[in-house]
Amino acid sequence: MSSNELRRDAKESSESTDTLSRRDMLRLSGAGAAAVAGAMTFRVGRAAPVSERKIRLGVVGGGFGTSFYWHEHPNCVVTGVTDLRPERRERLKAVYHCDAVYDSLEEMSERADDIDAVAVFSGALDHVKHAQMCFARGWHVVSAVPACFTLEEAEQLKEAAERSGLSYMMAETSYYRQPAILAREMHAKGAFGNLFYTEAEYYHDRGDLERLAADKSTRFFEPDGSHSWRWGLPPMHYPTHSTGLLVGVTGERITKVSCLGWGGHEHPYVTDNAYDNPYWNQASIMQTDRGNMLRCNVFWLCSAHGERAQWMGDNAMLYMDKGGVHGPKLHFRTAGETASRYDLPVQDGGDVDVPIYWQTDMLPEAMRHNSGHGGSHTFLSAEFINALVEDRPPAIDLYESLAMTVPGIVAHQSARKGGEQLAVPQFDRAG
Repeated sequence: MSSNELRRDAKESSESTDTLSRRDMLRLSGAGAAAVAGAMTFRVGRAAPVSERKIRLGVVGGGFGTSFYWHEHPNCVVTGVTDLRPERRERLKAVYHCDAVYDSLEEMSERADDIDAVAVFSGALDHVKHAQMCFARGWHVVSAVPACFTLEEAEQLKEAAERSGLSYMMAETSYYRQPAILAREMHAKGAFGNLFYTEAEYYHDRGDLERLAADKSTRFFEPDGSHSWRWGLPPMHYPTHSTGLLVGVTGERITKVSCLGWGGHEHPYVTDNAYDNPYWNQASIMQTDRGNMLRCNVFWLCSAHGERAQWMGDNAMLYMDKGGVHGPKLHFRTAGETASRYDLPVQDGGDVDVPIYWQTDMLPEAMRHNSGHGGSHTFLSAEFINALVEDRPPAIDLYESLAMTVPGIVAHQSARKGGEQLAVPQFDRAG
């Protein structure tokens, strides 16, 4: 069954039996909210499967890789950890209470015989190579973003995953940000009408430019003083925090893109990098296979920080706040249309009480707490393990991952061609 079919099945199931008002749930707190949520049948995630099976997980990468919660899932045990740096290996060992520590993924693949799946949180340029190594070893893969860096790598990843028959998931945090879960629910219920336009943006300011160039203790440098993969990274090569806010809500595919880049300040970051990238910031207009529009920004030099989206339909608009500058809003175009018709948590005036989904039984009890990137890390951890236990594709499977990643690669090509509109190749399942 395809991921689109799974989404349709979930929608049909929810529409037939969803009877509890989210507004009622929001009046509750703590254990009460979790208990009431158990009566809700609309699911964007799932609580722990009823199974005794344990997924034995290896974790690669002691930086970002330590910020997930595999060890809190009742169906998972971390049985191996690895990083090239000794101090990061110790951090992994401490966080996941795992004594099986390896100096490298290569060593783990040669020696470990008690691993079913691997969380690949190594440097971004190694994601495809490391995923291929894991598939060759017979291990399922969940990977940090982006899935790949080139169109050739996209093809290699698709071929390796399909040949292996194993699961692949990309840990895209935008998918489980709380407003994005609400947007996905609204779309499934038809509240937007035709969702014809989305704005999505990811801003991650590089800060003081003198320090950026001189302070070799930051993540832009390796221990030997050389530049890390982050130095000079083309913004659109890290697109998924933006593209995921459309692809992850509607399942659409981006088919065309036109992008512009801005260089601005003269600095080694944009004049001396491994990518020959001259841009701090990139902005694009993308078109989907349904004829809809996405305005997608990724900026590295700006007085802003964070992720934000705005979903606009011919029936309703949802505004996702960023950093508390503006509160989330929901407006219907037709005066007679009401949020209560769709059982949505909206007050008078359009303010939205975004449900705190991580407090509900969408997660195993031990994982019902806040986590990184807007509460998404517990959801990502749980979804990968649940999918393996239930023997189903994860929500952000191979094809969703490539659909979020590849448009950014093409967008950067467009910027280098002065904004020329380019076709985006598709990497969905054949047939």
